[in-house]
Amino acid sequence: MMDFDASVPIWLQLVAEFRRRIAAGEWAQDSRIAGVRELAVDLGVNPNTVQRALAELERDGLCRSERTSGRFVTADPALIDDLRRDMAAQAADAFVHAGRGVGLTLAQAQNLLEERWTSA
Repeated sequence: MMDFDASVPIWLQLVAEFRRRIAAGEWAQDSRIAGVRELAVDLGVNPNTVQRALAELERDGLCRSERTSGRFVTADPALIDDLRRDMAAQAADAFVHAGRGVGLTLAQAQNLLEERWTSA
């Protein structure tokens, strides 16, 4: 089960979670994705909501449907690399914005990032 933010549509939160799973390798390149009903039960949501999120991933090229076999994560490593880079860039942008907002210098931000990177 996921904890959902009531201010964001659930299907969008699922899209973000599914993208994260692909980027992190939890859903490996060219692997079969669990069925809509199974995902819905695991996540505690309506199957139509899962279907909508997966349809968005298909539009983005991150997964594909095979008529009799189900859905699969893209086999294109460049798409997955682009996804990772985009997700990291968004996180970096948020970090930069927050750091500037509290008056960190670039050197302080770099030091903080290095500390967090090595302690994680």
